[in-house]
Amino acid sequence: MTKPTDNLVDAIYSDLRLKLQRSAISPSERLVDTEIAATRGISRMPAREALLRLVAEGYLVGTTRGFAVRELSPEDISGLFEVRRQLEPRAAASAARDMTPGIEEEITAAMKQVERALGESDIPALLAANVDFRNAWLKAVRNPHMAATISRFMDYFQSVRLGTFADPSTAERYIDGLSHIHAAFLAHDPLMVQDRMTLFMFAAEEAYLSVRRRQIKEAETVRSARRKKASRGTA
Repeated sequence: MTKPTDNLVDAIYSDLRLKLQRSAISPSERLVDTEIAATRGISRMPAREALLRLVAEGYLVGTTRGFAVRELSPEDISGLFEVRRQLEPRAAASAARDMTPGIEEEITAAMKQVERALGESDIPALLAANVDFRNAWLKAVRNPHMAATISRFMDYFQSVRLGTFADPSTAERYIDGLSHIHAAFLAHDPLMVQDRMTLFMFAAEEAYLSVRRRQIKEAETVRSARRKKASRGTA
């Protein structure tokens, strides 16, 4: 029997996961159960359960000041992409084989949104359209466990993906790769989709590693400047 609090947990979980998918929660932001509960006018426990579910699934980590987006190391990125390359090309091939007219319409609409957002330099819209494209083709994957696993692994990269989309040249290469995958889906060609998805993922890994290393270097520069400032203040 479903408890009323279960519906609250599911609603908070779904809302936070959608925000995570669209990079609407920055790595510096802290999610606090009492604050989430207060905005919804509910008790603390459903908010905490939703946050802990996101921790268990690898989206968030606990900190001394609440919960935060999981930040990936370069080693994490390479390891996750290794797993993704074992799953996504084969899943995409099966999706091409089982693609329905309705799903074709969805991925085409998402592709148009991706192109429009890129042309207008609308990063939030680009992130949203990217999620829509992914969710659309995953509907054609008959194995729900594989589809759910792929979706989760893709979502782990959202904080890094934002940095790649912010660079115009990287974003254009991404769109070019996605458009080739889109064409292969419409051709219902499993081998073409598998090959293009594999190439796309190697390029994505390289871009993500470049962004993450730059982020780490910039963060270290900021920390170094703060340490120098603090040492001058105590001198």
